[in-house]
Amino acid sequence: MIHTAHTSRYHWGILVANKKGEPVNLQRGEWLIAHVYTILEREEPALYHANICLKITKNYKIVDFDLAFAYESMARASALAGNKKDYEKFYKLAEEAGEKIKDKDDREYFLGELKGGNWFNMLTIST
Repeated sequence: MIHTAHTSRYHWGILVANKKGEPVNLQRGEWLIAHVYTILEREEPALYHANICLKITKNYKIVDFDLAFAYESMARASALAGNKKDYEKFYKLAEEAGEKIKDKDDREYFLGELKGGNWFNMLTIST
């Protein structure tokens, strides 16, 4: 799973460098790597890749669905690391960004993902 996620990101990096891909592909690749490490409960690489995902998101002004997932990634990795302050901050940002997703199906999908999964004994917040 780890090798597959890194390989996917590697190949997207080549495509973006050759102008055959978009920065959002890099962002999604970093999200995938962070997600895999979070599932495997490896907090240091999960936080590392979630941070890269968020930096790419902000640097390229990526919004909507992908912005919400960047915040979700930071929230979940922070929960794994036991950092309640960052967890609460990013969970709230994810929830707010999720509510603004334009496509109804994408919004419902994201909010379902946000409410589910492992939050590592952190209580979810409701705004």
